[in-house]
Amino acid sequence: MKFSLFIHLERIDASENQKKLYEEFLELCEIADRGGMHAIWTGEHHGMNFTIAPNPFLSLVDLARRTENVRLGTGTVIAPFWHPIKLAGEAAMADIMMDGRLEVGVARGAYSYEYERLMPGMDAWEAGQRMREVLPAVVKLWDGDYAHEGEFWNFPATTSAPQPIQEPHPPVWVAARDPNSHEFAVSNGFNVQVTPLWNDDREVHSLMERFNDACANNPHIERPKIMLLRHTYVGDSEADIQRGAEEINRFYNYFGAWFKNERPISQGLIHPLSDEEIASHPFYSPQEMRRANVIGDAAEVIERLKYYEDLGYDEYSFWIDSGMSFERKKASLERFINQVIPAFDG
Repeated sequence: MKFSLFIHLERIDASENQKKLYEEFLELCEIADRGGMHAIWTGEHHGMNFTIAPNPFLSLVDLARRTENVRLGTGTVIAPFWHPIKLAGEAAMADIMMDGRLEVGVARGAYSYEYERLMPGMDAWEAGQRMREVLPAVVKLWDGDYAHEGEFWNFPATTSAPQPIQEPHPPVWVAARDPNSHEFAVSNGFNVQVTPLWNDDREVHSLMERFNDACANNPHIERPKIMLLRHTYVGDSEADIQRGAEEINRFYNYFGAWFKNERPISQGLIHPLSDEEIASHPFYSPQEMRRANVIGDAAEVIERLKYYEDLGYDEYSFWIDSGMSFERKKASLERFINQVIPAFDG
């Protein structure tokens, strides 16, 4: 099993300097590269200071100049916000600028806050249909001389300009949850990214079952890869681990509030949640975060990841977004690199 880092710029408080956040983002990515991690993933979001990532290709091209070996992936591009020709060309240009280290992860998106602003009237169903139309078109555009007649886009014969340097094209990943998304990805030969979010390992097992069912339904397709994305914290004491669980619980309270899209937002920042609101959440709690997510000392983390490896996951992505301070993120990542990854050598 390979290991990667999943990371964005986070901002909950207006006092946090955005330039400094980017410098911290770069340092964490450089640590991942020096530590021998396989890949770095960063996504796309708009108008949300909670997760700052307006164009992942910009960040990844910058990272390509600051790292040496790590693969660099979009985790993920929000497909409905892109015209197929534009996505094909920008991804291919990034692949050239990154010397062939690009991985292209694509999703339908998750936040109605973004849909309202970039694609008014679009719901999650339409977003999924747009993703299913965009992605095969992008691959055909990379091949060249492709004309498209679809539900959402129509254009005459076009070739991506430029074309990627990886052959036949950069690896493609689809963020999948429901069985139909797994079926779409596998039937097209695309790799799969999954996350159980706050759910426990029953969901991790179920996600793998959905992937395996899709593979069984497409025996003529070589088995794609599947990556598991989870919030991870490697602590150095019980008190430190408990603090990590509390911080990740706070993160999920904000994540849930953004997802519901009911709370006032000003300057791209959600109206702060009170301690009482966080404590009264019906199913988020530090105890549940500790149980469900990968939060513990190095030995506990290794045990969980061995289980995921045995289930058949090809890659485990350390989701570092957590609302923690830079210093705490850095310490946890370094413990993961130095104490956890060596248990999976080879």
